[in-house]
Amino acid sequence: MQLGELEKQVLQYFWKGRTADAKSVYAHFEKQRGGTLNTIQSTLDRLFKKGLLSREKQGHAFQYSAAMDRQAFIAKLIEEIGEDYSADPGSTLIAAFSTFSEKLSDDQVSALEKLIEARRAADSKSSC
Repeated sequence: MQLGELEKQVLQYFWKGRTADAKSVYAHFEKQRGGTLNTIQSTLDRLFKKGLLSREKQGHAFQYSAAMDRQAFIAKLIEEIGEDYSADPGSTLIAAFSTFSEKLSDDQVSALEKLIEARRAADSKSSC
């Protein structure tokens, strides 16, 4: 899933637990980056159509909120990438992840190891 820079910023805005209409989002970003209300409205609509924002009509305006939290979004991105490259017999995805993991701190690597161990334990219980 491709996201533009403004889409990423808007998602960050909503991941802080906010619910807002287009005018409120525009007011927030106008100070930081300028632009128009129409640009914000288009961005909100694109994020809604991508399933990243939910919206509810209140009066004449939609109230938007995050449809998923940041962790779920990242998991979705990784899943999409995995699906794109899972048929690759050369394990390109695993090699790319290995390269990325070099940038992780020791604490992050330890947390990842614990998650992998928990997954293996869950898999072994479900196959019994």
